[in-house]
Amino acid sequence: MEPVSPAIKPTLEWWPSPAKINLFLHICGRHENGYHELQTLFQLLDYGDKIGIELNALSNVTLSDNIDGVKTQDNLIYKAACLLLPYRSNPSLGANIYVRKKIPMGAGLGGGSSNAATVLVALNYLWQCNLRQSELLLLGKSLGADVPVFVNGHSAFAHGIGDKLSNTHIEPAYYLIATPDAHISTQAIFTHPDLPRNSHKLDINEYKFALTRNDCEKLVCNLQPEVANLLNRLLHYAPSRMTGTGASVFAKFTTLERAKDVMQYLPDRVTAFVAKGLDVSPLHVKLAQCT
Repeated sequence: MEPVSPAIKPTLEWWPSPAKINLFLHICGRHENGYHELQTLFQLLDYGDKIGIELNALSNVTLSDNIDGVKTQDNLIYKAACLLLPYRSNPSLGANIYVRKKIPMGAGLGGGSSNAATVLVALNYLWQCNLRQSELLLLGKSLGADVPVFVNGHSAFAHGIGDKLSNTHIEPAYYLIATPDAHISTQAIFTHPDLPRNSHKLDINEYKFALTRNDCEKLVCNLQPEVANLLNRLLHYAPSRMTGTGASVFAKFTTLERAKDVMQYLPDRVTAFVAKGLDVSPLHVKLAQCT
């Protein structure tokens, strides 16, 4: 058995896996393959999960802390690692992967997609795969439509199925993100007959928050009163909107203090946190420090 490369430390190292919100989400059509033509603005956050990676010399991938009811082979984290196996500089290298979850599941905050992207980016470096970002983006797209934005590592306008990205600067803001006790199926929303699919395409140079919307929001609020009630509450305090297909909603503030103050007035059984919007992902900040 070949030893672990001395250029790579065989120790447990933790990598950021940030959450995101969709500042708007317009659905402009539907393709024959079932995917939707979208326009959205991805805002990365300084809040998220942590992915621990410990290299091994056993040529395999193990995953601890798997999601209840999900087979390891079906977990996006495991799938992402396996996609990189053929590109390792040393075929005997493997990885033991650990997860510290903070991002609520099924909340429209991109937790699973972000986890997969972190594994792709981190293992590309640790295994010395030497794949270009364009190649990692293609691998990420094969795992899910939201994975590329986290691989890209920058807040961005997106179109197509959400994978065609244009990096952008978003004015600094603090977001109160709140998740009610409700689970939303993304597949159920995107296949629902009442989902609007005819929004006009926006000129991204003319973007203003007040002139946009989330086309999934009305449908989700009709199906899930908890989401509607929470959103109505936040609208009393600040511009607010649902992210992705929900169930999380967010309110936008100019100061951290005001966001934290409003969080105190949320009802019980609501999971909430305050996060700062970021242009550059903390994952890519760490990667730059390593290289």
